[in-house]
Order: sequence, then C-alpha cells, then structure tokens
Amino acid sequence: MTFISRILGFLRDVMIARFFGAGMATDAFFVAFRIPNLLRRLFAEGAFSQAFVPILAEYKNTRTPEETRDLVDHIAQLLSITLFAVTLIGIIAAPWIIYASAPGFSTDPEKFNLTVELLQITFPYILFISLVSLAGGILNTYGKFYVPAITPALLNLSFIGCVLWLAPLLDPPVLALAWAVFIGGALQLAFQIPFLLRLKLLPRIRLKTQDTGAWRVIKLMGPAVFGVSVGQISMLINTIFASLLITGSVSWLYYADRLMEFPSGLLGVALGTVLLPSLAKHYNSNDTDEYSRLLDWGLRLTVLLTLPAALALALLATPLITTLFHYGAFTDHDVWMTRDALMAYSIGLLGLILVKVLAPGFYARQNIKTPVKIAIITLIATQLMNLAFIGPLKHAGLALAIGLGACINAGLLYYKLRSHEIYQPQPGWLIFFLKTLTALAVMGITLWFAAGSETSWLTDSAITRVSRLTWVIIIGASSYFTALWLLGFRLKDFSKQRVA
Repeated sequence: MTFISRILGFLRDVMIARFFGAGMATDAFFVAFRIPNLLRRLFAEGAFSQAFVPILAEYKNTRTPEETRDLVDHIAQLLSITLFAVTLIGIIAAPWIIYASAPGFSTDPEKFNLTVELLQITFPYILFISLVSLAGGILNTYGKFYVPAITPALLNLSFIGCVLWLAPLLDPPVLALAWAVFIGGALQLAFQIPFLLRLKLLPRIRLKTQDTGAWRVIKLMGPAVFGVSVGQISMLINTIFASLLITGSVSWLYYADRLMEFPSGLLGVALGTVLLPSLAKHYNSNDTDEYSRLLDWGLRLTVLLTLPAALALALLATPLITTLFHYGAFTDHDVWMTRDALMAYSIGLLGLILVKVLAPGFYARQNIKTPVKIAIITLIATQLMNLAFIGPLKHAGLALAIGLGACINAGLLYYKLRSHEIYQPQPGWLIFFLKTLTALAVMGITLWFAAGSETSWLTDSAITRVSRLTWVIIIGASSYFTALWLLGFRLKDFSKQRVA
C-alpha cells in the first residue's frame, strides 16, 4: 500500500515539474508547504505517534476496552483544541513565518506575497493530517496497517486532480497546488473514519480531561517533538539557507528530496510502523529476547534493501530525473542541479532509514530523553556542516549535510541501544555484511554499463527514457538479487514470522 502511494507521489511530482518547472512559483509553494509539513512531523506522524502508540498498546494489552476508548477520546480532544489554535495562529501570522523561514524571499515582494498566500491556504492541513495520524496510530496498534499506508495516496490524487482541472482556472495557477493540500488533508481524514467506526474507537466529544494516560502521552510528546523531528527541523533551516541562494535552489532540493522519499518512505516508514507496536507489545510482556531479535530483523532488512537503493540513486540520478521531471518547464539546467542534490542526499540514505528503525527501540520503552539528546547533537552537527558546505557546494552542500547528519544520528542511536543493553546483535553479521557488499559491487558494475552516457538521457524521447530506465532498473535489481541468491540468501530467512 505504501508502494502504491509512493508511485502516485511520483506521478504528482512529474506533473508539478511538467506544468510549473523549477522557478519562482514552485519555490514559493515548496516553502509554503514545508511549514505545515514540519508541523505534521511535530504534531502528527513523528512525535505524536512515538508518544501515543506505546501507551495505546499498553492500554490495549493491560486495560479494559472502555479505558482504552476513554484514552482515545481524551487524546483526540486535547489534540483537536491545540491544533485548531495552532492553525488559526499560523494563518494570521503567515507573513512573519515566511520572514523567519525564507528571509531571502523578502527582497522580492511578488515572491514573498505569493508565498504568504500559499501558506495561508495550506496551513489547515496540519489540523487534518494530525487527526489522520491519531487515527493511523489506532489502526496500526490494532493491526490494520494497510489503511494508514494507503491513506497518503489521497493527497497525491488531490494534487493530480487540481493540477489538471483547477490550475487552468486560477490566477496564478500555482494556487491550485495549495488547494490540493487543503482538499487532500480533508479527504485523508474522511477516509479513515469508517475504519475507526468498525473498531468502535471513533473519538467522542468528552468534557473530562483528567485521564492519566492522555497526560502521559502529552508529557512524552513534548521532548519527542524535538527528538523525532530533527530531520525536518534541519530541512527547515536548509530552506532558510536555500532561500538565500539563486532562484530554483529550493525547487531543486525539493525534487531531489522527493526521489529520496521513495525508498525512505517505502522502507523506513513501513518498517518503523510495524516495529513500534510490536516492540511495545514485547516490552510490556517483558520479553527482552524477542525485543532484541525484532530490532535485529529490522536492521538486517534495512541494510539489505537500503544500500542498493542508495547506490542506484547515485548512479541513476540523471536517468531518474530526466525520465520523471525533464518535460515542459523543467530545463536541462534544472536536471543537472537536481542531480547534484540527489547524489549528495544518497550518501545519507542508509542513515535516514536506520533512524526510523532504531528510534522505535527507545520510544517503545517510553524512553524519550536519549533520542532527544542525540537529536540535539545531530542538529548542531548538521548546521555546522551546512555552514562548511554551502560555500563550495551551494544547494548540494545543504543536501549533503542532511545526509551526513542522519548517519551521525543513526550511529549514536545504535551506540546507545548497545550500551543500554537493549539490543544484542544476532550471530552472523560479518558474513551477512560481506555478502551484501559483494552483491552491491555486482549491481554497481551492472548499472554503470547499463545506464550509458548521462547526456544521452537529455535528448531521448519520453517513451525511450521510460523504456531505457525500466530496463536498467530491472537488470540492476536482477543482478543484485541473483548475486544474493548465489551467496545463499533466501527470502524466507527475512520474514518477520521466521524471526519471531
């Protein structure tokens, strides 16, 4: 389901690139959309989920159904009131928010005013999507993983519909993208309501606010806001830096980030979503051996699938960007600039996904302090690298800092899991890693020869690009998984059921 949603996300970005390219209008929209996206991570799928799901799992496993429902009611009430106030303040304070988040835009009144208008339209998305995250946390805890996984597809469908049918009716047309965010958020929330009704957990309006579980969630959520969202905070600071660079820098980083989001979302979010309630269950059952085995399973699967994804993104940066985005308003120059950012991002892909697997190891135990301390170190290190890299590497330096910062974050999380004796590696890691590297070498050589000259992708027709890229991906993936099979890897060895 996540895969389907990500494919629709690619289609949405292809259409945005074709109709709007990478210029003033898209820079304005991507800055405006990044603000509610940051708050989405703060209030929704990041901090809130990490604080809410372990406590909900505890209630589900140790309390009565009525107590569990009371917890859901009270959390929904507190979240709704808070988010309504945040949304209202955000709409009113939009000009000051843009001054703070994209100071470079203030020198261009047209660009600045457009960004403010776009932000005011998109800001209610935070209210919708945070309630979607609440519903998703409930559904994941009760094993309904497919519903939250497919829900983001509705946002992508909203984008596609608005680009095709609403954009020609608006002046400027980029306003359609903002309305797509608003409509998509409302659609996602409406989609999940019937599934909550089936579980008899649709939140009710309650006046009581003294539920201890609800306040435990709020207490955990405070530090988790920073701990889980350090990557998004770094991205926001990157936007500030990018707004000071030449026009197009924000858009180039966005398109590269979207390509990174495919493996990151498909692997990292999916694994983290499954691991968090499972780890919380074993923690509540005091089953430390199974807790460690599940983490080991997640780490091996991450290494096995993320390393080839990172190598492929670096080697196929130009083929991917030309095939997906190089149409209409998206120029040759935009291709090269986006390629630089994507290659820099790919260096940190393993770290980005490992964070999504390692962090649940702490949050399932309701340990917020350790990831927060690590997040502070990571944020400081990332910004120091931003200052060091932005001069010589421009926008690509900002992407490189994000990737390397994620690697630092993942390394420190792993170190703390080991030093706290939360995780003990299972036997066979050295052989596993050497075999994986061997298969990677085979795939890398195959992709290098199969992709051919970068410049040839610029002049190919759309049909030729799609067919060439499909063939290159198939042959590259086949070489990797064939090498793994010859080295003794079998799919059944990585099933969660087998690990359990």
